[in-house]
Amino acid sequence: MNTRLLLVGCGKMGSAMLEGWLAKGLKSDNVYILEQAEAAEKLSTRYGVHGITDVAEVPPDFIPQVILFAVKPQVLPDVIDSYKPLVRAETVFLSVAAGKTIDFFAGHLGETARIVRAMPNTPAAVSRGMTVMCPTDNVSQAQRDMCETLLATVGMVSWVSDESLMDAVTALSGSGPAYIFHLVEAMAQAGEAAGLPADQAMMLARQTVVGAGFLLDASEETASTLRENVTSPGGTTAAALSVLMDAQNGLPDLMTRAVEAARKRSVELAG
Repeated sequence: MNTRLLLVGCGKMGSAMLEGWLAKGLKSDNVYILEQAEAAEKLSTRYGVHGITDVAEVPPDFIPQVILFAVKPQVLPDVIDSYKPLVRAETVFLSVAAGKTIDFFAGHLGETARIVRAMPNTPAAVSRGMTVMCPTDNVSQAQRDMCETLLATVGMVSWVSDESLMDAVTALSGSGPAYIFHLVEAMAQAGEAAGLPADQAMMLARQTVVGAGFLLDASEETASTLRENVTSPGGTTAAALSVLMDAQNGLPDLMTRAVEAARKRSVELAG
């Protein structure tokens, strides 16, 4: 893994990716990390990478193959223009900054810039993420492969060619972890209502969701089949599912409305 990389921002997400890359054999000498002075020094000492505080510190003979923006979206408008001198055919700009569109980057970097917009989610911090990417037409297959290799270190990767679908991606997988965390809260509250102590109800709810996720990941069965395997006709699970799967007020309708609300908000924010 010899990719020449400039990583802009190295918080939780950036650190998780960096550790994954180095574990996969990425040469630390091929990595420049742009961060604040104290953080840049610590990263340089810890990982053996080049820590810098300004894009002007990138040596002229170091041509990044990937420039990865892992900073907060609100930071980008103030710094993005300084990367325009690095635009070249052999460099792809990869962004994991939520809500920043390809048009935003093209507007600052120019139409010739090769851009990949990515939407990861927070489980990437523990290498269990889901990332969806959308490239501009001028991104080569080799550059797509480089981006996929980099982000596959923190989970699964998928692609869309239509950027408008990134709003649905944001609503489903980007915001999705919060839905699962709220499910745990709701299950724990239901356990309390059924008579369990609060701490025990939370432990049962939390471990049930964690265990079910591991089972889903380890199994070749579909989610529907796994659900059916747990559900005995006329049993307790069937009784609960009759409420959750109700056509009028059940979970499918509620989740559809929730995801659509998130998708519409994503459109508003991007616009």
